[in-house]
Amino acid sequence: MPKQWPLAGGKQPSRRRLFLRRALLVVLTLLLILGADALVRMHQAADGIPVLNYHQINDRDVNALTVRTDQFEAQMQYLAEHGYHTITPAELTDAWDNGTPLPDKPVIITFDDGYVDNYKNAYPILQKYNLKATIFLVSDFLGTYPNYLTWDEAAEMQASGLIDFESHTLSHEELDKLSDEEMQHQLVDSKHALEWHLQKNIKYLAYPCGDYTQKVQDATRDAGYRAAFTVHLGYAEKDKPQYKLDRVPIFGGTSHTLQRFKLRLKYAPVFAPLEDFRLSLREHGFTWLAAHFNTP
Repeated sequence: MPKQWPLAGGKQPSRRRLFLRRALLVVLTLLLILGADALVRMHQAADGIPVLNYHQINDRDVNALTVRTDQFEAQMQYLAEHGYHTITPAELTDAWDNGTPLPDKPVIITFDDGYVDNYKNAYPILQKYNLKATIFLVSDFLGTYPNYLTWDEAAEMQASGLIDFESHTLSHEELDKLSDEEMQHQLVDSKHALEWHLQKNIKYLAYPCGDYTQKVQDATRDAGYRAAFTVHLGYAEKDKPQYKLDRVPIFGGTSHTLQRFKLRLKYAPVFAPLEDFRLSLREHGFTWLAAHFNTP
């Protein structure tokens, strides 16, 4: 049997230390792979458009879907003072489909659901900085629940020329869990209700909970929508399918600092692989490990 020579100092590495070294090597390798993927995505997304995604804007609720009013104003002020120009989904797809020119540093501001604080808190700030935004409405909720917009409030906002309204389905059902008939009901009847109340064409959809399948995408197209948005982190890109456009969620935590906003606005494609990896870990039951891969 060959002689086992000891390490310097006469000590053999413990199994625990060997395991930790190997684990560190695996983690570093994964980070290098993710980093390389992020650089590739950033290059590919050079012409992508950030589509910011909000829900509630108020100082009452403390949850993952709410941004404080002062934080929201700081974010809008940053956009206005740093040369960003707000556009609508229609302007985005017109540029992609017809070559219509876009302004420098285009960005889309979106809100999901149609909460009344969008009117009370967000709308005055958007007016102050002359920024356009799109609100995806759950049509059955308007004028029905006190924490959602009324049709009169929606009409007032639309008349300003700053606020565009599109569909978030009839009653916020997860489309991938519905029968074909119910899916069509959610997509088509919401579109018709919004067109009747707002007297405008409804051509864009935000998927409830961001969930979709190829079947949902096909049904959305067949219902007459021109494009649809997810909540997957990333930029909206011309060479990606128009029925699963990425957005930049400004939620996912209870601290929406201006620095976090800037990082997401500028580097969403870089953070996307890390976020995808984190979600994959959680999906496969590694929740304790997923907790260590938080994205900005």
